[in-house]
Amino acid sequence: MFIVYLSLSLCLVSCNHPQNPLAYQSETHSRGKVVVYIEEAFKPLFNTAIATFEGQYPKAKIIPNYQTENDIIQALYDRKAKTIVISRDLEEKERKFLRSIKIEVRSEKVAVDAIALIVHPSNKDTLITVDELKALLTGKNIHWKTSGNEVKVVYDKPNSANFNYLTKLCGNQENNKVIFAAKSNEEVINFVKKNPNAMGIIGLNWISDDDDFDTQDFLKGIKVMGVANKKNMDYFQPYNGFMYTHEYPLTRDIWMINKGRRSGLHAGFVLFMKNDIGQTIIQQAGLVPANSPVRLIQFTAQ
Repeated sequence: MFIVYLSLSLCLVSCNHPQNPLAYQSETHSRGKVVVYIEEAFKPLFNTAIATFEGQYPKAKIIPNYQTENDIIQALYDRKAKTIVISRDLEEKERKFLRSIKIEVRSEKVAVDAIALIVHPSNKDTLITVDELKALLTGKNIHWKTSGNEVKVVYDKPNSANFNYLTKLCGNQENNKVIFAAKSNEEVINFVKKNPNAMGIIGLNWISDDDDFDTQDFLKGIKVMGVANKKNMDYFQPYNGFMYTHEYPLTRDIWMINKGRRSGLHAGFVLFMKNDIGQTIIQQAGLVPANSPVRLIQFTAQ
């Protein structure tokens, strides 16, 4: 009886000991419930990725919190976020600040995305150079070349990844007063559909997945502009092959930055996006996977 009692006592102690490797863990790479802060420009991609991840791991629950890029970084500073998805890696000064408050992070580039410029189907100005875009954004030239009408430029939100990209593109110059913010990338698309003189600036993955029904609906009633690096150079639309070769000039990266446990669900979701299934989702969404380069096929005219 003493031996049985002792064995049972040891089992109870060891099973509740936090260091016991055999103890049940409520959160692993494939089990648990976590919140991931994601830039709204990447919403369609990550809605698909999360649904696929949860389908593969039924005991996992990923709750996306879609916000602007600057708000997401602030949430990391404030210890509200453990995993964030933004359009750039953290700068050294940002990492230094995080280390000063005892936060260490790991960064992973998972994809190459792009800014897409969209116009109304009736608009005959469907080509633009980077310099012409800068002139438009800074107020040096605010009219369409063909019609002469004033351009109405609309983007999603201040402090978003799209806004930050435009600000950096223009060298932090003050934006033109004809530029205004909608509430989301989806609202930008809807505005362009109703306004023939509008130019919308959105995250590419809202319109890049040809197999997605929402994407097909978004594409009805808009045209995607071709962009050239400079005058007298070729114009390219944001297809992933042209993004991979940087012939389409308005590209950016998608980074996942994680401070969660290496053995937890946060880390498991980052690994999922880095590995084969996640990279395939990215490629099928019309973006460039970071770890599985796009296959380029060149056709030669006979």
